[in-house]
Amino acid sequence: MADQAAAFGIFQYRFNILAMLVDSHCHINFISFKDDADAVIKDFLRENYALIVVGSQDTSSKRAVEYADKYERGVYAAVGLHPIDLIESTEETVEIDGQSYTFKNKQEDFDRAKYLALAKSSDKVKAIGEVGLDYYYFDKFSPEQIAGFKAKQAEVLRQFVSLARELELPLILHCRGDKDDPYGAYDDLLEILKSELARGAEIKGVVHCFGGNANQAKEFLSLGFYLGFTGIVTFKKKSETIQEIAKVTPLDMMLIETDAPFLSPEPYRNKRNVPAYVEFVALKISQLKGLSFEEVAEATTRNAKKLFTI
Repeated sequence: MADQAAAFGIFQYRFNILAMLVDSHCHINFISFKDDADAVIKDFLRENYALIVVGSQDTSSKRAVEYADKYERGVYAAVGLHPIDLIESTEETVEIDGQSYTFKNKQEDFDRAKYLALAKSSDKVKAIGEVGLDYYYFDKFSPEQIAGFKAKQAEVLRQFVSLARELELPLILHCRGDKDDPYGAYDDLLEILKSELARGAEIKGVVHCFGGNANQAKEFLSLGFYLGFTGIVTFKKKSETIQEIAKVTPLDMMLIETDAPFLSPEPYRNKRNVPAYVEFVALKISQLKGLSFEEVAEATTRNAKKLFTI
């Protein structure tokens, strides 16, 4: 009954107001949408403003651009290389909505010319990402290997910062710590961004799916970076820190996103996430902040338009 009530709350808002949203980070270009990506996109765009299809390798970045170019309005792309794909090829099977999907990541060496060409291939490319730091799987490696991987991720991130600066595009930043130190990667990301800014780099962007602590959130905001909030903010357990951060993050520095097909919000946990579910993120933030759904929708859409120039 609680799940039905939450869903009905969205429909009540929809009935009373017209609030167009932006899903600032989704992966319609991934395998779990291979059969119905266009239907999912069209469903979202019937009531919403836009979505950003985000690349994580050269192939998925290319597909992101293809989807963006396919639509006259409302679909935009980001191109980038996920930091985990700098380390090794992986294969992971995930159950989504009762169906198994195998996500295959191939180890890829960063090629600046290739990503420059991808970013310049369409005026629908509105960001460089997702790029950043990911230490989550480091428990499989030796200290010497970990040190090398961290150095490699940091160097490639700096290259992407340079690329974003050259193209005058914002960054979509991925960050995830290891299992024993969930915040360490965020400290490293802050250090890299501060050093780049100190060198005179003019950079802007969003820390997607923010998972750091309150002090780190303040630091990213002080550097002018938006914080991206996903379905995690709706979770009933282990979401207290993110909910507290959402409460105090200025509304004009927030973006909302799904990270579809992952991180489905309540009441759709363990099912495939879709861009339309970004409504539940907006609703939860409105509840946490004591604001109307319309206020959150209008502000986050305005923020996305400004950051991505859409």
